[in-house]
Amino acid sequence: MKILIELPTWLGDSVMSTPAIENIVNHYNDPHITLIGSTISIEALKSHPKVVKTKVLKKGYISLYKTAKNLGKFDTFFSFRSSLRSNFLKFFVVSKNKYQFNKNIYKNRHQVEKYNDFINESINLKKPAGELILHKEEFNLTNKNLMLGINPGASYGSAKRWYPEEFAAVAAELSYKYDIYIFGGPEEQSIAFDIERLLVKMGVTNFKNLSGKTTITEVIQHISQLDLFITGDSGPMHVAASFKVPTIAIFGPTKDKETSQWMNEKSINLKKTLECQPCMQRTCPLGHHKCMKLIKAVDVLKAVESFYIEA
Repeated sequence: MKILIELPTWLGDSVMSTPAIENIVNHYNDPHITLIGSTISIEALKSHPKVVKTKVLKKGYISLYKTAKNLGKFDTFFSFRSSLRSNFLKFFVVSKNKYQFNKNIYKNRHQVEKYNDFINESINLKKPAGELILHKEEFNLTNKNLMLGINPGASYGSAKRWYPEEFAAVAAELSYKYDIYIFGGPEEQSIAFDIERLLVKMGVTNFKNLSGKTTITEVIQHISQLDLFITGDSGPMHVAASFKVPTIAIFGPTKDKETSQWMNEKSINLKKTLECQPCMQRTCPLGHHKCMKLIKAVDVLKAVESFYIEA
């Protein structure tokens, strides 16, 4: 059974599609899966044991046409994307059966459930959405101390980002117990450097700034080893959920009921209840950014303390 799957573009969405993908895998007899999608999504999911081939998609329509024609023939094609480009791609893909996710149909539930409902309805299943599953190569850090990861960035936009001063305050307070790892992509190196500078100023030395220095594969490997993760609503947050890493997730303009960590018992969402939430905007439309500004380091530290109390 040859199956073609177009993955979501973003890291977090790709991770949240994994329960649906597992239901696909378990439904078909010995499926051979080809994955297509963004560089980020392919790198995150390429290690699945049923994946036999991957192809990174380019944005241009001519490139999409050529890719579709060169992929070969499939028994079933699933697209987890709802864009016009994906619709264009689906038209030219050679497959007996073709199914495409429609974001206008699946609403008001967790993103994991949206993707899973799409698969259930496409191939007539009634499978619940299971846990997030990421396959990774064996990887162990030599660090003997507890490890805290902080992730100040968010690809969605500045509205989702908490402040470097607050991240640094939390990290400094916990540095007696944890070695600190700062995560982030190339576009988040500036805020990561701000945190690094503040930590140095506070006399903290047991940290590593990984921002812009790791591949997606390496990010997944590092996060899987953490003992605690403090993050905004982001792709790495969902990576942490897949490995059940105790996590404090800071939410501002986005819908925590739809994008919070899935099936992680050690997960706490921090958010303020403001009339303007959730605005779902990339930058604060009101200019005050209170949904993030009102959350302070002490709030995060209290949440971390609750993990100790429960333990």
